[in-house]
Amino acid sequence: MLHAVPRRSLLTLAIESSCDDTCVSILSKSTTPAPSGCVQAHLLFNEKVTLRNTGKGGIWPPEALNSHQLHLAKLIDTSLPFLPEADQSSPVEKQLRLRDGQIKEKPDFVSVTRGPGMNQNLAVGLNTAKGLATAWQVPLLGVHHMQAHALTPRLANAIERHDARSLQPDFPFLTLLISGGHTMLLHSKSLLEHEILASTSDTAIGDELDKCGRMLLPLEVQQNAPDTSFGKYLSAYAFQSPADFESWSVPRNRQEEIERPPNNFGWSIMTPMAKNRDLAFSFSGISSQIKRIVADRDGQHGRTPMSKEERVLLSRAALGTAFEHLGSRTIIALASLRDQGVQISTLVVSGGVAANDFLRVHLRRMLDLRSFDKVNLVFPPVELCTDNAAMIGWTGMEMFEAGYRTDLGCGPLRKWSMDGQSEDGGILGAGAWVLQKPPHL
Repeated sequence: MLHAVPRRSLLTLAIESSCDDTCVSILSKSTTPAPSGCVQAHLLFNEKVTLRNTGKGGIWPPEALNSHQLHLAKLIDTSLPFLPEADQSSPVEKQLRLRDGQIKEKPDFVSVTRGPGMNQNLAVGLNTAKGLATAWQVPLLGVHHMQAHALTPRLANAIERHDARSLQPDFPFLTLLISGGHTMLLHSKSLLEHEILASTSDTAIGDELDKCGRMLLPLEVQQNAPDTSFGKYLSAYAFQSPADFESWSVPRNRQEEIERPPNNFGWSIMTPMAKNRDLAFSFSGISSQIKRIVADRDGQHGRTPMSKEERVLLSRAALGTAFEHLGSRTIIALASLRDQGVQISTLVVSGGVAANDFLRVHLRRMLDLRSFDKVNLVFPPVELCTDNAAMIGWTGMEMFEAGYRTDLGCGPLRKWSMDGQSEDGGILGAGAWVLQKPPHL
């Protein structure tokens, strides 16, 4: 994804450290002169180091923190040679001289995740970004992590379509943010307006699928996994190839969601909240059902241990039921907005779980079966679904061009809503924002 930069308008170095991924990116955004007015983004560097499987059943905060401290500065040092070469006519204050004598363009600003996330991990990235911004004498832009996920398809559009006259998807659109820590459905009306239509009342979908993975994946698979994203490995275990996706029957209506007859092994997994139309998510019941079935098949009380065939079917049921719940609530929201006269043309699905191939097929089939076949379903490229610094840099670009900067005295935010109607005031409610007149680029 490396590109030569024909004309630089903005350049940022971006840092992401909200959880267990240490990420650094260098991103440039150019706008060619009229009449074409094409928006182009150039990803010059985008790498991350993910905390390896701790063997403790999930992310262990002290080890995640140590991983950031160990890798972040080294990753930034590796990234600097990827900055564009400085134009000899550029002012000295716009140049950055590396230790090997190379003269590079200094970033116009530093982007960094400010929240939400694990407080100490965020602080490692935020304090490093403050140091760079201070040393380079450039502005700081503290980015909302979930806003960045929502805007990732716009980044991908700017990278892939050099003839794009405007960024796509254009506002407004619906955003389904699904990851290990978040499950939210939002009405994304503008850069700063993201109304929360539904959120999870218990666990996030990614966390729930990781729990199911710990119960269902064979021990040797778990031990050999490079990280603790067991939901991802559960999908690979359940579906050996895309052809296996057809083995899961997508419900054509809500009645089929409710009526789940037992299979040949005598069990069925019920879709959460199938009997109501509440705009909310609840996933904990899925792992509870899985746990009961596994306990009943563990060889105790004279029962036969679970066969591989049954274990694969149960893995498919865990994934299919979770994705049906996502699709069901999304369809209810689309129907409600349609009844209000609001037509949604695009549904953006972003976050780590959006990388799941089965979800991409499953959700498309649900929309088609439920009269929303005209809704454009947009997923970021798989490599940009999970946490990365490129999305932080892009959101920094959009916020910077809108005139926003972040005060150097800002702190990390463990919790931070996207909805301006929330108690904390949403993206702009966090404070430490400095509004400036957008620069002439």
